[in-house]
Amino acid sequence: MALVRWTPARDLFQVQNEMNRMLDEFFTPAGEATSVLRPSVDIEEHEEGYTVRAELPGMKQEDIKITLQNDQLVIRGEKRRAAEQKGSNYLRAELAYGTFERVFNLSQAVRGDKIEATYRDGVLEVRIPKAEESKAREIPIQTSR
Repeated sequence: MALVRWTPARDLFQVQNEMNRMLDEFFTPAGEATSVLRPSVDIEEHEEGYTVRAELPGMKQEDIKITLQNDQLVIRGEKRRAAEQKGSNYLRAELAYGTFERVFNLSQAVRGDKIEATYRDGVLEVRIPKAEESKAREIPIQTSR
């Protein structure tokens, strides 16, 4: 079992996500699908920076856009439905299609010019290096006289 560092902000984010889900369900008109295209995301912090992984199965790389603006990482995309074949009918349609946008506030200075992204097997991975001034550094202790 892996140990996970506790941060109070994680609990707040979980509450925010739950509130967003409830509001989405409340404002969805009756009869419309309640499934909202909102890709699941993992955000990992390490000494050198952050890694953001988003599950985007069935999407094409050219339908995904990543931008950095005003200390916010923005991931946008559109998942398109395959063209219906003539003479076929859907018996069940549960897959979510449409556009999405996920916005993440970056709390520390990052090197925007060094951000790298890869997309493989339906998973988008964005590596965001921290700026030198935001990295932890050891402060030497001097002896007093």
